[in-house]
Amino acid sequence: MRYLAILLFIGLIGCKNDNKKFDIPSPTKSNYEVNTTQLTDSVFYDKVLGALVGSAIGDAMGASTEMWHRKEIQLTYGYINGLTPALREQSPEGTWDHNLLDGATTDDTRWKSLMVHYFKLNENDTNPENFADFIIEYYNTLTNSLANKDIQINTDALDIQIEKIDWIKEWARVALAYKKDNKNYLQAQNRFYGGEMSCAGQLYSPMVGLISKSPADAYQKAYDLSLFDIGYAKDITALVSTMTFMATRTQRIDSIMSVVNFVDPIGYADSRLVGRIPTSILISSQKNVRRINELVLDSTLLNDTINYKIPKGFKGSKPDWIRQEMLYHLLEKEERSIAFHSAEIWQILVTALEFGQGDFQKTMQFIVNYGRDNDTVAAVAGMILGAKLGYKALPPQLKETVIKVNKEQMGIDLEALAHVMRQ
Repeated sequence: MRYLAILLFIGLIGCKNDNKKFDIPSPTKSNYEVNTTQLTDSVFYDKVLGALVGSAIGDAMGASTEMWHRKEIQLTYGYINGLTPALREQSPEGTWDHNLLDGATTDDTRWKSLMVHYFKLNENDTNPENFADFIIEYYNTLTNSLANKDIQINTDALDIQIEKIDWIKEWARVALAYKKDNKNYLQAQNRFYGGEMSCAGQLYSPMVGLISKSPADAYQKAYDLSLFDIGYAKDITALVSTMTFMATRTQRIDSIMSVVNFVDPIGYADSRLVGRIPTSILISSQKNVRRINELVLDSTLLNDTINYKIPKGFKGSKPDWIRQEMLYHLLEKEERSIAFHSAEIWQILVTALEFGQGDFQKTMQFIVNYGRDNDTVAAVAGMILGAKLGYKALPPQLKETVIKVNKEQMGIDLEALAHVMRQ
């Protein structure tokens, strides 16, 4: 009996050793195939200018109705097809002056301008230390200007400088804490705009995609600069950069959107129970658009003039409007506590891109007429589609007006910024 037990033990050891010799290998992580060869100078300039102007168009289209509900937009403007005067009070995040011409922009475009200057000063470097220094230096320049006697005795000039400081001080607080130590940084980061998961990084991260070498490079660079984001908002910030890079290399909107599923260097998809939230939002949004597009509308819906009344200026058919309003209802159900919540911006963005299928005006109109933080969503979508189409393919009247008004009224020369990016 003892001899039999010894033989059995030896047999088990032998089996265990045999198992060690055999293993089924894990799959290699997928690399999203895309042309990463350097663009020619003329193509790169057209893409960059298209991205800057496309983003400014989106910003300008939403500037007059930022944070409005869509029913309020319909009562005032009907269906917005283009640019409208920015009839609003000035604010730090807004237009910096009251009641500006159609084509005027907000902080979304100012951030794009700021990023061009950052790239120029740092030779396209995306080191977060340098980025924090850049924000701090800009803040210090503004605060130091308050000691200027000419500003002190001119209350209007003083108001202008204070408003600029109000705009950047939340960001400077985080940047200053980041440079100090990790404890102070985490406290300031989690206090940023009330501690809510804001869309901070999406204001500037699309710009990072324009200077990147690959989808993964675009993701990592933007993620490194997401100093002001918390949680999966950092993932969304990086994905917007990745999509912008893809837009410079393909005309296929499905390729631009599907890159989201393949670039995940941080490993968000491995999170237990939850998984990767931006991917889940993307997939559900695409399904919503496709299902609604496939619906067969009955006579009850087609004759409903109360819930599905076509707003003045809408150029599509009654079935077109019903489907669009259905999507608006679904988006409304997912509204967050603040309109500039990162996930809400992302959800509207990917729904609009799927709905528009690369059509610039159709996508912009869908976003702007929905309301909420429409200028920010439209600015992000405009940069992605502008990078895809290039400046030459953007709607002539929209791009010409936005370039003129931004240069003459806002002090932002979009063409000059594109030339700086080109160097």
